[in-house]
Amino acid sequence: MSNFIGIRHEDLYARERRAPLIPEHVNYLVQKKNIDIIVQKSDKRVFTDAEYLKAGARIAPDLKECRIILGVKEVPVNDFEKGKTYVNFSHVVKGQAYNMPRLKKMMELECNLIDYEKITDEQGHRVIFFGYHAGLAGMINSLWALGIRLKERGIETPFLRIKQAHTYNSLAEAQQEISEVGLVIAEEGLPEEILPLTIGFTGYGHVSQGAQEILGLLPVKEISPEKLLMLKNRKCSPKNLLYKVVFHQEHIAQHKEGKPFDKTDYYRNPANYSSLFENYLPGLTVLMNCMYWEPRFPKLVTKEAVSRLFAEKETYKGVESEPAVQPTQTPYPKLTVIGDITCDPDGSIEITHKGTEIEDPLFVYNPDTQMQTMGYKGPGLLVMAVHILPSELPRESSASFSNALIHYLKPIVDCDFDESFSDLELPKPIKKALILHNGNLTPDYQYLKEHLKATSDITTKATHA
Repeated sequence: MSNFIGIRHEDLYARERRAPLIPEHVNYLVQKKNIDIIVQKSDKRVFTDAEYLKAGARIAPDLKECRIILGVKEVPVNDFEKGKTYVNFSHVVKGQAYNMPRLKKMMELECNLIDYEKITDEQGHRVIFFGYHAGLAGMINSLWALGIRLKERGIETPFLRIKQAHTYNSLAEAQQEISEVGLVIAEEGLPEEILPLTIGFTGYGHVSQGAQEILGLLPVKEISPEKLLMLKNRKCSPKNLLYKVVFHQEHIAQHKEGKPFDKTDYYRNPANYSSLFENYLPGLTVLMNCMYWEPRFPKLVTKEAVSRLFAEKETYKGVESEPAVQPTQTPYPKLTVIGDITCDPDGSIEITHKGTEIEDPLFVYNPDTQMQTMGYKGPGLLVMAVHILPSELPRESSASFSNALIHYLKPIVDCDFDESFSDLELPKPIKKALILHNGNLTPDYQYLKEHLKATSDITTKATHA
């Protein structure tokens, strides 16, 4: 088998336009590191075949000659080839049931799997990621969603000038337009009906930082979660600014026995904690969900919490409502948009049953029916849950990702994967991210056997039903 590195054509989603390596870095690897690279033909990738050809790569319809295959998203289950090394976001480390067939197929074909998500430094921080750009695009989309949702309710705002992220020619163009919206808010103010306008962020990592950077283009004042709870008691709110709130773990969960919050204990024993985040929901206009989440942790926004939110009398100023008789009789709670960047199906935001596509990014969740309606119209809560947000800024996000990945490719190419796992000569961050070695789960990922078995049992029961 050759030593060619292959770059896949992304075929999991129609509007996935990212690339793991940009032409500039391909040129460096070809010229300086003597690495041969084949790029699979693509009509939609943000960087053209011609750009890669000029950079020194070969262009081919398939990657049959390649020993190592780089991609962004998952590989279709029927495209795996025996003994090859795949480097991508596999989305298996949480035991995701929908990807267990892919993992099983790679095991049967004795493949190697390196997952970007698990390439971390000594402190456990990810070193190759798209999260920052997910935050940028997610905030742009959520401000756009806020504008059209308020317009649907008869409230005109400057946010109507903002468009969905992918419609801009560049990040800079989007930033310029949002900055102009900020000037309008500073000079003319916001409608009284939506004051105070508050935007909350869960988490403080790369995703949250990207989202907060976009919000920072508007006139913003940061307040604590404690002060958020007191805002509703103010007799008047300034028209020319927004309030930003960043929530940490201690604002999200509390010990079930009333003990003081302990972050270390929370991560070790999350079953001892329950969510208290519902307390903050009535004070938010927009919630940006930017935090990492696993099923062992409490949910942030449950279906029951949304139902109770819509049962509250408190609505936008100037919008009359009778005392709630049915759970959702009050049509307009303050919370208008959830930007679910984390996008775990039925996860931390329980009403997000699945991620949305770039071409159909929004849905309204109706707590009466517990159903989703795609679009931005109808009763309920508007959710933006695009699951490939960085692809709305494909050029910038690919360049940032490639700049981190390039440093690890030479050791991967030089590695003899036929050696035992203990003898593999790989940088420590890469070795930690090696989920499969010649089709076998590596020591840190033995727990996936239970998920594989559970998925297999379900399939067997369905077959015999």
